Amino acid sequence: CEILSSLPLQMSLYFNVYFFPFWWLITVAILYLKYPVLSDYYKFILVTIMILVSLTELIRLYLGYVGNLLEKVPELAGFWLLTLLPQLPIILFLLFNEGLKIHSLERAVHIIFVAFLSFQVVAAFFTLRRMVNTLASRFRLTEFHRLEEQRPGPGA
Repeated sequence: CEILSSLPLQMSLYFNVYFFPFWWLITVAILYLKYPVLSDYYKFILVTIMILVSLTELIRLYLGYVGNLLEKVPELAGFWLLTLLPQLPIILFLLFNEGLKIHSLERAVHIIFVAFLSFQVVAAFFTLRRMVNTLASRFRLTEFHRLEEQRPGPGA
């Protein structure tokens, strides 16, 4: 039995678990400092983003751990989709939208977070592809053996 989980992906998830609270505290602290000078719609957008990122990140990291360590394709696919669709565009929005009056410390932690997410998207894609191909091969082999057992012998 070949181990299909990815060590680089698991290491990235491990460090991301410890980095996320640090990112969250810095982002909330800077949001608190710049909140009075932001326009009303940016205030609403940033609060909504913080709530969405917080909830999504918890679910995303759980799915990544379960999908990678237990070699479960649906969980790893969910992790990949949550990383690719809501998380990466939101953090890129926080990083590149100049209307948010981005602080240099905030920019630094967003760059690190984007690096984590980008690496995890690529690593999870290749891990997911390897898992799916291996599981499909196992399925074909078991079907082949089942058909071999049902096949009548030459003398029958």
